[in-house]
Amino acid sequence: MQARSALFDLYGDYLRPRGGRAPVAALVRLLTPLGIAAPAVRTAVSRMVRQGWLHPLRLSSGPGYSITPKAARRLDEAASRIYRTGRSGWDGRFDLLVLDGPTNRRDRQRLGANLSFHGYGMLDERTWVATRPGEDIDGLLGEAGVRFERFTSIHAAGTPGAVGVVRRAWDLTEIGEAYQRFVAEQRPLVTAVTARSSDEDAYAARFRLVHAWRTFLFRDPQLPPALLPDRWPGTSAATFFDRHASRLRPAADRFVDHCLGNAPSAAVGRGRKASARTIRPKGPRQ
Repeated sequence: MQARSALFDLYGDYLRPRGGRAPVAALVRLLTPLGIAAPAVRTAVSRMVRQGWLHPLRLSSGPGYSITPKAARRLDEAASRIYRTGRSGWDGRFDLLVLDGPTNRRDRQRLGANLSFHGYGMLDERTWVATRPGEDIDGLLGEAGVRFERFTSIHAAGTPGAVGVVRRAWDLTEIGEAYQRFVAEQRPLVTAVTARSSDEDAYAARFRLVHAWRTFLFRDPQLPPALLPDRWPGTSAATFFDRHASRLRPAADRFVDHCLGNAPSAAVGRGRKASARTIRPKGPRQ
């Protein structure tokens, strides 16, 4: 797990609801259970400041960093997709982008990653498609210095034409297999956290669970059900993720508050056991 990617997860999942700021010392403490050393954290923070994601500030507990408005927008959008709070029906419209540039390979790769994050799939080197207009796509392309044209294509939901567009833009077989691997790899890690586990262990397991799930923001455009295969693996994977992310959240939150200095004197630190009510699985095992 890279420090920069972990910091995005940390700010988005834990620090954004707590004001979006934290002292450097707390950032180091919060990434230590994931095997990320202090020098890597500081290097990643400096890079994120240069890229406009973080802003340095002075806190009562020492130097720290807060998210910028640009980061807040990105993290909020990611959260709505990670926890699937923004799902809606489909009106049969595709959003089409025809791009003129960039010519540099590295710039193309960066732009492609950004478009994928916003739910677009590539039909060819110049044409990208999505089942819903991405937020501030005009601004993203303008910032990248890319000239473009934008169209709307209308299909009746579930028609062969619409399904054919989807099959060209996304490899649903590969995405479905990735969801199956996610569940297979994460199940032993999250189910190992029991009533005898520490809050730090619950936090580390949940952090890795969310981090792995977050990769689907760049893989899965979260297509409407009418365009998905039957028994789509993403549905059962989302149920698995929601169940364990919720189950481990209280213990993980206690560890975060402890590291931030927000916990009372008797609060959980490294090694305190999480309560059985916090982490006992609910319902049948996924």
